[in-house]
Amino acid sequence: MTRADLQKVFPPPLTVGEKDAHLPVWPIFKQDATAQVLAGYVFESIDFAPIPGFSGTPFNLLVALDPKGSFLDVRVLSQHEPVFLEGLGEAPLLRFAGQYKGLSLQQSIKIGSNANRGEALGSANVYIDGVAKATASVRILNQSLLSSALRVARAKLGFAAGRDPELVARVRRDTYAPANWQALLEARLIQRVRLSQEAIEKAFQGSGVERSAATAASDPVTELYVTYLNSPLVGRNLLSDSGWQHLLGRIDPGDHALLVIAAGPNTFVGDKFVRGAVPDRLTLKQGELPLELRDLDLDDPLALPAELRRADAKVFRVIGPAGLDPSRPLDLALRVTRDKGMVYPERVSRSFPLPYVMPADQLLPADADNKRWHDIWRARAWELGVLAGALLLLTLVLARPRWIVANPARLARLRTGYLAFTLVFIGWFAQGQLSIVNITALVQAVMAGRDLGFFLYDPMTVALWAFVALTLVAWGRGTFCGWLCPYGAMQELVAQAAQFMGIRRIKLHRDLDARLKWVKYGVLALIVGLAAVSPTAADRIVEIEPFKTAITLSFERSWPFVAWAAGLLLLNVFVYKGFCRYLCPLGAGLGLLGRLRLLRWIPRRAECGTPCQTCRHRCEYQAIKPDGAIVYDECFQCLDCISIHDSPERCAPLIARRRSRVVAIRSLPAAAGARP
Repeated sequence: MTRADLQKVFPPPLTVGEKDAHLPVWPIFKQDATAQVLAGYVFESIDFAPIPGFSGTPFNLLVALDPKGSFLDVRVLSQHEPVFLEGLGEAPLLRFAGQYKGLSLQQSIKIGSNANRGEALGSANVYIDGVAKATASVRILNQSLLSSALRVARAKLGFAAGRDPELVARVRRDTYAPANWQALLEARLIQRVRLSQEAIEKAFQGSGVERSAATAASDPVTELYVTYLNSPLVGRNLLSDSGWQHLLGRIDPGDHALLVIAAGPNTFVGDKFVRGAVPDRLTLKQGELPLELRDLDLDDPLALPAELRRADAKVFRVIGPAGLDPSRPLDLALRVTRDKGMVYPERVSRSFPLPYVMPADQLLPADADNKRWHDIWRARAWELGVLAGALLLLTLVLARPRWIVANPARLARLRTGYLAFTLVFIGWFAQGQLSIVNITALVQAVMAGRDLGFFLYDPMTVALWAFVALTLVAWGRGTFCGWLCPYGAMQELVAQAAQFMGIRRIKLHRDLDARLKWVKYGVLALIVGLAAVSPTAADRIVEIEPFKTAITLSFERSWPFVAWAAGLLLLNVFVYKGFCRYLCPLGAGLGLLGRLRLLRWIPRRAECGTPCQTCRHRCEYQAIKPDGAIVYDECFQCLDCISIHDSPERCAPLIARRRSRVVAIRSLPAAAGARP
């Protein structure tokens, strides 16, 4: 969005000021008599919280905050969520985003109806309606909105002393030592607050709902305990080994798991508490900003002392994007609510502090390297390790193919196995399908002058693009298209199955094939052009790729998209990899970039093409010219032609040379006897 664009969104009497020199935000002013008064700040969420959506692409929201942290406006600029692109349509999403207007960052904003059925005056939360069948997508929008707004509030509105929510301390993971409950209490890892009935009555004094001093004195004391359960020193001592692993599996990198225990008459768990919900009686703030606590619904038994085994104990999760910093005090509070009156009772509430400060020796201090994308890479380290091993194997095969191609059966087994790995692991499991969307996102980001750091939130895509970039320079397009494209692998495996069933393929005339191969370059030009001038139109045209339907969403999509993806697979049965060869815009882009290739790595002989045509006739991609030259822009590096080239049994020139040598050897004795 430019300043002119924003001025249309916020017309007079509002005025949009100059963009901040250090932060991508614009101030908004309003006229007050002869002076201009700051009305708020406007920004795009993707500049501050590019959290990947369900489709792998972040939401981009236009957000306006007033100087007190209330939302002046929230609009959806762009989104790529399949459930809203078709099916439900965008209307439910726009209605959902519109609910934030008028709400404040200083409120606890929750999605869904009040699961614990607390009345408005008794609840510590503000609830907005979600969208049925789109729970994951609207939660990601909520995270994107609140995370980006918190960053701006910290930087521009003075919230939380200007801290960046991504630059926070981390709980150390190397502190485990055997310890019992008492030792954890003494080490201040578990902290306790005793709430007497006397203190409660004092807080309610003058409200009309206080109890007598005698009654208050006779009521037992409530004991409240708080601890970081995701600290190994706590979690591994209070949970079994399986329970500890279960907890780690339930939280994402950067998330916080807080164990809260209440023993006594005043607890945070009421009769109407719903497992997995947000508690109404317990709140958490840090730097005056509320943070969401959500019950993790863990059933794993805790190693508690005997007097606490019947107490209310819950593990609550705080998501990493909320920006909670464990090095700063946690301001938890227990809310106690009483009814005043009989017919139409008035609810009177008081909050009682439950502070917690993590011991400094259990923390890693915040630094500039503590960005959230690092956590994502660490969390997917084993996937990246598997991918690195697979890419190393592929590099060795392509760089030194002789041993593999020496045996056609060995080559076929390797290729089929690698394609199955690409489809199942890289595609369906790790969601590593590269797409023309990556290129359009790059074009749009560069034209907007936006930081490209959002790509780092998808480590598999970054790792694959890095490898593809290197292999484009070495070998050309075919490394990705022939070995690492999950949809391409699906096509080839389907084609193999069809051939096994005896279905014959159609081989187009080479002139028609050559003309059709130009179509994908036209599709690429159209998509890149639209990405530059009309991103909305580009979002539609990129659906020519069936990758999202077949790989990202595993065919769980509306029927037109499924029919298109399945139809291309059916075409592939008869016209081998027809989509890849004639329509794929990503393949076209890689083909153009592959012209920077340094190596002509496929061996050729003088006889190739004149007179030998074996490799050309065997090439399923029709990437060999009649004169024997390899068309590297269309080569998928299947290695079949190298296998033929090196085979004394299949290469016509080698067969001819062998026969010539045999004839020459057989003629030697006769020639020798003819000498005088």
